[in-house]
Amino acid sequence: MKSKQDFIRNFCIIAHIDHGKSTLADRFIQKTGVVSDRDFNAAGGKQILDSMDIERERGITIKSQAVAMQYTAKDGNTYTLNLVDTPGHVDFTYEVSRAIQSCEGALLLVDASQGVEAQTLSNLYLAMEHDLHIIPVINKIDLPSADIDRIKQEIEDDLGLDSDLAVAISAKNGIGIEDLLEALIEQIPAPKALSEKPLKANIFDSHYDPYRGVIIHVRVFEGRLTKGQNILLMNTQAQYKVETTGIFRIKLEENEALEAGEVGYILAGVKSIGDLRVGDTITDLDNPCDAPLPGFKEVKPVVFSSIYPLSSDQYDELTEAMEKLRLNDAALVYEKDSAAALGVGFRCGFLGLLHLEVTQERIEREFNLGILLTSPSVRYRLTDKKGHTWMLDNPAKYPEPSQLELCEEPMIKATIITPTEYVGSLMALCMKKRGIQEQMIYLDTKRVELIFQMPLAEVLFDFYDSLKSLSRGYASFDYQESGFAPTDVVKMDILLNGEVVDALSQLVFRGNARERGLQICERLKEEIPKHQFKIAIQAAIGGTVVARETVSALRKDVTAKCYGGDITRKKKLLERQKEGKKRLKMVGNVELPQSAFLAVLKSKGPQDS
Repeated sequence: MKSKQDFIRNFCIIAHIDHGKSTLADRFIQKTGVVSDRDFNAAGGKQILDSMDIERERGITIKSQAVAMQYTAKDGNTYTLNLVDTPGHVDFTYEVSRAIQSCEGALLLVDASQGVEAQTLSNLYLAMEHDLHIIPVINKIDLPSADIDRIKQEIEDDLGLDSDLAVAISAKNGIGIEDLLEALIEQIPAPKALSEKPLKANIFDSHYDPYRGVIIHVRVFEGRLTKGQNILLMNTQAQYKVETTGIFRIKLEENEALEAGEVGYILAGVKSIGDLRVGDTITDLDNPCDAPLPGFKEVKPVVFSSIYPLSSDQYDELTEAMEKLRLNDAALVYEKDSAAALGVGFRCGFLGLLHLEVTQERIEREFNLGILLTSPSVRYRLTDKKGHTWMLDNPAKYPEPSQLELCEEPMIKATIITPTEYVGSLMALCMKKRGIQEQMIYLDTKRVELIFQMPLAEVLFDFYDSLKSLSRGYASFDYQESGFAPTDVVKMDILLNGEVVDALSQLVFRGNARERGLQICERLKEEIPKHQFKIAIQAAIGGTVVARETVSALRKDVTAKCYGGDITRKKKLLERQKEGKKRLKMVGNVELPQSAFLAVLKSKGPQDS
């Protein structure tokens, strides 16, 4: 006698960017009738799981989504297919690992013309770590440049998977989708039936609904989740009562209970996403399980930046925007902050630079607010002469160097997987970024794994862009925090006409200070519009100027009316103009456009040098 679990398949799709992950998800949703063709076309006809405009424009998934599909297979049975859509960027690796843990199998998508590329690899290894069954899928076979035989060879050589099991499809045109659904049912194992055990469920995501509160995305591993049940979150020790259970069918669809092996959602009267932790284990309060699911960790911000409204009277609107954003993004951490040049704002913590950019775009689009961001910084550990130790992430609060005994910066263990031909240039990049090579492992004849110890601060600026351009997009990059190491950090101020702009202050490694100062001054020179007077842009450490650029003044051609005659007439007019410019400089304010603050964040990539 078959149990309910025998007809459930939980899977995710992993792929390099633009290999058709969201398009394949769309075809599944259409094929299984979750959304009618009419509704599908009304939703824009593509990427139905990518609900944010930013996701569609950038071609990335930021929030993981889930959808339950009903499919009647050739054997006559109807199966429930739970697709857990995952982000692919390194900033959201933890979300990916939690989503992957909720599945038994993964579809590995490879572009029939591009072949095996980098971004897939780190998520592939993540899937292998969780013992997922992996089905290789060759997508875009309808393209004129498709070379299926070569791709099958790459799947064998580069990924170590059986190419005979690879399913050839075209997600765009719907070719081979049924074959893939059948392969999915045959090859991906059903979840184990453990309904009689105490409740054990994993929170793999959550989102905020303004009408219903926090919707918790769960995968039940053991036991049952039912309405009215008292539950305990094992890592935070929070207690709640389940109000509603249900499954994802694009819209939320209530049901009686979630059984072992099922993916769905619960409502439990949680008012703030901050009370939940992705990766936490839910159990029954009265009959708890013996141990939580492994792999839980607190998500810690690693990049810090301040956000200010463009005009000070928008502060209340920004406060409201931050509160609403926090409801949908548990990884966002913030507190009040102020700066002389920019007024009152918030000091925020992010998972990485992409997380920072996405947050900035969401505030601007979803809440229609103009904002300014200060230069990103990492959190340093400082020890003063009296032996007191504290953490500092705001350059504006950096103390006098004479008071400090020791300054330590966060280090990371960076893992780069690259084709062999790019090893030399990537090693040079890492060493330029103060990296120390730990290991170099040949995974096969074509791919190498490089492991470096590097300062996190060096990865913040343009590292990821440089890595991608040097390796033509083939290298994958992943990192883990690995403690602190002593460093020689100095505070670099940016001055405009002798006045410090505290929002542009940065903590930089002494050896890189001049180079970084020159880059910032050059970028500001490009971004600051010409005024009626000269503008001196300087980078200074203490009282020492290490770099300077000058924005020349807007000049009216005062000598245009002089035809011929003595040269002294022209000189006299030019001297008078010069005097006027001097007077203007004494009273004129330099206006900094928002693009100038953003330009400082992006240092020179290899294409600029």
